Amino acid sequence: MRRLLLLVLIILVAYNTKPYWEEHIDPSILEDTIAKLESFKEKPEVQDALAGISDRISSIIYGLEDSLQEVKEEVKEPNNDAEAVEVSKPELSKPEDQVFSVHNLEIGDTKEYVEQTVGTPVRSTVNEYGIEWHAYHQGYRNFLMVSFDENDQVSALYTNQDLIASDSGIGLNSSKDEVHKTLGEPISKIRKGLVYYQLQNDGEYEMYQRDDSYITVFYDKHENNTVTALQIIDEDLEHAKKDIYSDGNDGLKEGFEYQLFDLTNATRVNHGLPVLTWDEHVRSTARKHSLDMADNNYFNHTNLEGQSPFDRMQEDNITFTVAGENLAYGQFSSIFAHEGLMNSEGHRKNILKEEYEFLGVGVAFNQESQPYYTENFYRD
Repeated sequence: MRRLLLLVLIILVAYNTKPYWEEHIDPSILEDTIAKLESFKEKPEVQDALAGISDRISSIIYGLEDSLQEVKEEVKEPNNDAEAVEVSKPELSKPEDQVFSVHNLEIGDTKEYVEQTVGTPVRSTVNEYGIEWHAYHQGYRNFLMVSFDENDQVSALYTNQDLIASDSGIGLNSSKDEVHKTLGEPISKIRKGLVYYQLQNDGEYEMYQRDDSYITVFYDKHENNTVTALQIIDEDLEHAKKDIYSDGNDGLKEGFEYQLFDLTNATRVNHGLPVLTWDEHVRSTARKHSLDMADNNYFNHTNLEGQSPFDRMQEDNITFTVAGENLAYGQFSSIFAHEGLMNSEGHRKNILKEEYEFLGVGVAFNQESQPYYTENFYRD
């Protein structure tokens, strides 16, 4: 530090003597100046002054270091590991006191929070609301589907696994009586545009309008009418859908096909069964039968040419040792179609048949946009 001060003094002296050496440089003048400075530096009063200055500068530097350390302790270091970053669960722009959550997710949660909670989606497909279902799972365990609105907030939720939570204790396998005690009477109709559509009353599902949402509770008739699945749709999203059926475009057709495939596998995992493999070849067979039924206004496993599902598969060069077919028609979505099939004994057996290895799903729409679903299962 003292050498630094000495250097500063030399520079100052050099600057002040600039007029003398600017025109010509005389080495003897510089040597004489340096000698005088060295003599001046050795004087006791100068030494004391320099020591005081040095101590003062050191004190200032140490004080700055302490202040910087305090600031460093108060400010968190940035984390570049995306998986380790914690995202707070949002509380704004959400209905208050929501009855249900799915995997700790609720309507209004942000996409960022969803992905921090369950990771990235395994599959994203178009749904009947004109947006996408994003399917999250680990080998079809912890299976749920989530939709987001234009603000990247959760606008729809679905699960058929043990991910349902509520303050009342209602969850998967709860009784219908427990649901009624909590939610009261279900609605019997829903309005689309200027038309009211009557909801079915066969006990397979019930719909409630709560928390600015439409909550559909699905029941399993073969398990004492206990809760088997839950769907929550934001009220604004449901009202934006002006018809009970959505336009049957190619994107929705493919969306319904993959959604029904995923729902089937999630249900098989629930029952301890192996996951089925998607088969593109048999999907083509299933699509042709759905389209034939939609175009010719019939609903049957045997087509108008008298061919059975097995005839059609053989005609398409699909070899199998065991095979089966499920059909559904007129349901609002693949979710409603799947839950309905699970409440039909014969269709349920196909979904839960351990011997099957492959599944292809084909969907087609008639002129009223009503969907026809065909599931072809087989083992080669």
